[in-house]
Amino acid sequence: MLCENGIKNARKIFSQHNYVMTTAELLEAKLYYADIKQLLNEGFIERIRRGYYHWIENCETSEVIIINSLFPDAVLCMETALFYYKYSDRNPAEWSFAIDKNVSKLRTKIDYPFIRAYRMNSDLVTLGETTGEIDFTKVRIYDRDRTICDVLKNMSKMDKEIFNKAIQGYVNDPKKNIPNLMMYTKKLRVQKKVKELIGMWL
Repeated sequence: MLCENGIKNARKIFSQHNYVMTTAELLEAKLYYADIKQLLNEGFIERIRRGYYHWIENCETSEVIIINSLFPDAVLCMETALFYYKYSDRNPAEWSFAIDKNVSKLRTKIDYPFIRAYRMNSDLVTLGETTGEIDFTKVRIYDRDRTICDVLKNMSKMDKEIFNKAIQGYVNDPKKNIPNLMMYTKKLRVQKKVKELIGMWL
């Protein structure tokens, strides 16, 4: 069982992994099942998914670090991307990301952080992917043009106000890329919606 110095050492080990570690990483660091159980019972760590642990004692780990650790193959999208590009002023209550539809659903069953996974064909997951920075952390995220295509594709499931602000935000954005937009519309099959809803503004 861990003594006080052992717990300090465990915290140091977690800090070297951005405070999120897998069972395999813990075992490699010579923190065994009894140690993990003690850390859990005493409130130093929490299990965020099967095989993944987060150090929570006196720690304010950014949620995006946890997202990156749990879903390195996902791309941030929809409301998360809208807020990132300032097309929405509502800070989302959950992290939205795109992921391969063949990924096990068990992977997305986590208690924290709150997430919303959009499952799609593998060839569409990386379409329009770029990199960004959230809370000083590098992330995979869709570019502006792919984001607005996704918004149009999912408009029936969206809050009307968020949808309208997103469209106006994109239309008025000098960084939008119309050739990219048109390429994405074909692959995502939203040409008609683009033509009807934003074509007159482009």
